[in-house]
Order: sequence, then structure tokens, then C-alpha cells
Amino acid sequence: MTGTTTVGFVGLGAMGQGMAGSLLRAGHAVRVWNRSPEPVAALVAQGAEAAGTVAEVFAADTVVSMLANDEAFERLLLDPGLLAGAGATLHVNMATVSLALAERAEALHAEHGIGYVAAPVLGRPPVAAAGRLNILAAGAPELLERAEPLFAAMGERTWRFGDSPRQANTAKISTNFLLACAIESMAEACSLAEAHGVRPTDLVEMLTGTLFPGPVYSGYGSMVAERRYEPAGFRLPLGLKDVGLALAAGTERNVPLPFGGILRDAFLDALAHGDGDKDWAAVAEVARRRAGLPD
Repeated sequence: MTGTTTVGFVGLGAMGQGMAGSLLRAGHAVRVWNRSPEPVAALVAQGAEAAGTVAEVFAADTVVSMLANDEAFERLLLDPGLLAGAGATLHVNMATVSLALAERAEALHAEHGIGYVAAPVLGRPPVAAAGRLNILAAGAPELLERAEPLFAAMGERTWRFGDSPRQANTAKISTNFLLACAIESMAEACSLAEAHGVRPTDLVEMLTGTLFPGPVYSGYGSMVAERRYEPAGFRLPLGLKDVGLALAAGTERNVPLPFGGILRDAFLDALAHGDGDKDWAAVAEVARRRAGLPD
């Protein structure tokens, strides 16, 4: 398919770079901006156009953003001056952000006549680079239809969760909370097995071949069992951020998340022990320390 309009893309981290590359391969014209220049240069070599400023990105008809957290999104993209001068009529935010920010972003974009949808994703960087993400989308139906060709280029399936962007963010936050719980439960089970002389790798092989097949337990289970946390596909501080988003969402509607406090403290423990540059599966080391297992 050939793109008839230029797509602006902001945020070329481990995920964003692969997503922008998928848009290029699908024939879209893509204008990219990133704080560091190396990913921009790599995509220009693939046919992208480099933007000198974020405002140049927002001159495109449609903008896709993939930034790390609320702070980066608010600082770069919620500037009223930027939105007032934008030529864009649709902004697709594919990052995991708080529900409060989702509401604020939707309202501010509406003030300036820009459609806003949320479309966070499931998948690690290799999946993003292959264009095989699962996309969790919400927003006005006509805006989602406009974004569908972009979703088709970046993902293998789009899951729609409603007309309000915050609904997609709710689904993603809930999913990441469940993933964090799964990692913690595998860490504790592996520590229990190891303390009694059972190799964690043998336990995980049995579990993923019987009770828990699928990418979560096979992928993260092997990382936990082998204590293999680098290179990081999803850094540990991002895991702490997402657990915090889940706790905040629970507080908003009086939904208790008892495991959330345990997870938050485990992630803080891992950061305090210097694991911030590792994959969030490195939170498993906290369970090992609690069990007194050797390094």
C-alpha cells in the first residue's frame, strides 16, 4: 500500500524505531523526530524524512507518538502553542500513559481541533520491528478507521476497547499489571524449587510444556530461570512505572490491588540494588534475595 499523506512519528526508542520502520515498509511517507539523532539517521537511511523540531512533525496530517512516560509526553506534546499551530488532524498516542493524562490529552487536542486516540501495544522490540504487534485502541470510531492503515502496518491485530481513549490505556495498564504478577509468581516458584534442589530451568520447562504454554511463561519464565536479564526488552523502571499506573487507576475507582503494593516494593528493591538497566524480569532477583539464595 502506498501512503498518500505524510505520517509524523515522535519517539524512536526500542519500540518506536521498529514501528516507524514498519510504516516505511508499508509504503507510508514518514517524518521522524527523536531527542537523540542515531535512530533518526537509521530511519532516514530507510527512506524517512528527518524533522528538525516536533512542530515539523505536527505539520503532517497524522502524528504517531511513542514516548516513555507521562512526563515526556506532557513536556513534548501537550504544549498548547504546538497544538495551536499544528497542521495535524489526528494524533495516535501508542505509549502507556496514565488515565489522567489520557483525559487531559484528549481534551487539549479537542480544543485545537485535533482528533486524539490511544493505541498502546503488546510486544517487545523484535515484534515491533517485524510489524506484528497487538494494538489496543480506543477513541472515536471515525478516528480509529482513519488510523487503521497505520495499525495494519505496525500490528497483526487491533483490539478495540471503546470510544474513550482512556479505555485503551486502562486495558494496557491492566495487562501490564497482570504480566508483572506473572513474573513475580514465576520468580517465587523458581526460588522455592531451587531452595529444595530443583533446577529452575527444569521447572519452567515442565510448566510451559503443560500448565502454562504461551509466550509469557515461556519467555519470561526462561529469563527468570536462567537469570538472563540483558539485553533489556522492557527496562525495569518502566515496569515500576506501569505498576504505579495500575495502583493509581485502582485508587481512582476504589479497586483494591493487594499485589500491587508488593510488586511496587519489589521493583523499588530491584532498583535499589542497581538493576535499573536490566529487563523488568530482573525483579525476580528480589525473590531470590528474600529466599537467601546464592548469587
